[in-house]
Amino acid sequence: MLKVADLQAWYGESHILHGVEFSVQEGEIVTLLGRNGAGRTTTLRAIMGLVPARKGSVLIEGVESVEHAPHQIARMGVGYCPEERGIFAALSTEENLLLPPRLKGAQGMQLEEIYAIFPNLLERAGSPGTRLSGGEQQMLAVARILRTGARLLLLDEISEGLAPVIVRKLGEVIRALRAKGITVVLVEQNFRFAAPLADRFYVMERGKIVKQFAQSELASQTGLLQEFLGV
Repeated sequence: MLKVADLQAWYGESHILHGVEFSVQEGEIVTLLGRNGAGRTTTLRAIMGLVPARKGSVLIEGVESVEHAPHQIARMGVGYCPEERGIFAALSTEENLLLPPRLKGAQGMQLEEIYAIFPNLLERAGSPGTRLSGGEQQMLAVARILRTGARLLLLDEISEGLAPVIVRKLGEVIRALRAKGITVVLVEQNFRFAAPLADRFYVMERGKIVKQFAQSELASQTGLLQEFLGV
C-alpha cells in the first residue's frame, strides 16, 4: 500500500528527514515511534506533500507521488488527520462531515455508519465546531476522513490530551478499520495506546528509521524502547 524510500524533507534550510525508508502492507497498522523532534510528524506531512521541499520516493499502491501536490495525493486514497485536527469551527458537526468530497470510485462511509461508530457525533450533529470537546473534535477529524473513502490513513497523535474513555473508543475504531482492510500509519507519543494496535513498529531518531520490529517482538524490545523513547 505504501513504500517510502530515501525520503528527504526540508523546512527552509533545516534538513529534517535524512533518507526515511519503510513500507506498509494493505490492511496493516504501523506505528512510527520516537521522541519529539525525531521527524515522525514531518514524515506524515512529507508523504502528503505538505512540507516545503522533499525528494525521494513515495509509492502509493505502486504509483509514485513525490512530485504530486497534496490534493492529488488525497485523490489517490490517502487521508491525513493532523495533530491540530483542522475542524471548521464555524460549521456544525454534520456540515464538517458533509464537506469532504468522495474519492472517485471509493466507498466512503455514509453518515449513518459514522454515527453508529461515533454516537457522540450524532448527539452533537448540529453543534458548531467551537463547542465540541477535544475528544469530540478528534472523533470528527477521524470521521471526516472515513467519509471520503480513503484507504490509507495517516493519523498524527490522535490520542493526545484526551480522556481515557475517548482513547479506548479510538482504539476500537482503529481495530474496526483494520478489519475492513483499511491501512493505518500512526504517529503516537502514547505508547500504551499504540502498542496493542500496531502490527509493526518503526523507531525514528534524528530524521531516520533506526529500528523496526513486529508486534510479536514487542516484549523483547524493552531495552530499545527505554533507549529511544524513555518508556
